[in-house]
Amino acid sequence: MLANETIADCLTRMENEGYRPVRRIEKPIFKEVLKNNQTEYQPVSRKIIFDALKLE
Repeated sequence: MLANETIADCLTRMENEGYRPVRRIEKPIFKEVLKNNQTEYQPVSRKIIFDALKLE
């Protein structure tokens, strides 16, 4: 997915380029926060990745 793109927009773009999604993966994005001299990791976002096959 591109930045600021909805999932529906991404799937439409993939279809227009001749691909069909077969798997969706979500990976969390964390930031480091220093709290009481300890580093904590807080989730701030997620990255969505689609595996796709080329349509014939």
